[in-house]
Amino acid sequence: MLILLPPSEKKSLLEGAAITVYIGVLYQGLGWATLDKVAQKRAQKSIAIISAKYGVVRPLDLIAPYKEKIDSAKMRSSITKELEAIATDLVIDCRSSTYQSVWTPPTNKTVEIKIFTQVDGVKNVITHMSKKTRGEVTRLILLSKNTPTNPHELREIVSSVFECELFEATGKKPWVLEVIAQ
Repeated sequence: MLILLPPSEKKSLLEGAAITVYIGVLYQGLGWATLDKVAQKRAQKSIAIISAKYGVVRPLDLIAPYKEKIDSAKMRSSITKELEAIATDLVIDCRSSTYQSVWTPPTNKTVEIKIFTQVDGVKNVITHMSKKTRGEVTRLILLSKNTPTNPHELREIVSSVFECELFEATGKKPWVLEVIAQ
């Protein structure tokens, strides 16, 4: 399993592990400090954060705080090379559209996480708070007894807490897991 996360614009001023530098709502939803050691170990192995400054970073990689917008054209080659070298059965894509432009994972084994609200049966796209829910979904996956190896297993894990619906990959579009924020 490979979980792709964007960085957060909000960063701590302390140098150290990436997971403590990024402090935005996605990382608040993930709640690193409250994960047990097994989940943290799984996260270190599974999470790849796409950084505008550093490229692909793992949660415990040491980075300095920075303010930088991603240059997709400049970063695409190195990020693609690094991510394509990772052997995985399942890619869980929690990146924002800005960070999706640097690498397109194989559609047949990629599930893009899309977040919605639902009012009176009508789904509406949400933006800022979707990051919090993506963090919560990531946390749920990391704490799961089972590591998902395909889109259906992922849906099973996420549906234990969130209302969600899985849509199969079509052509150049990956699988999509639509999650209703709580």
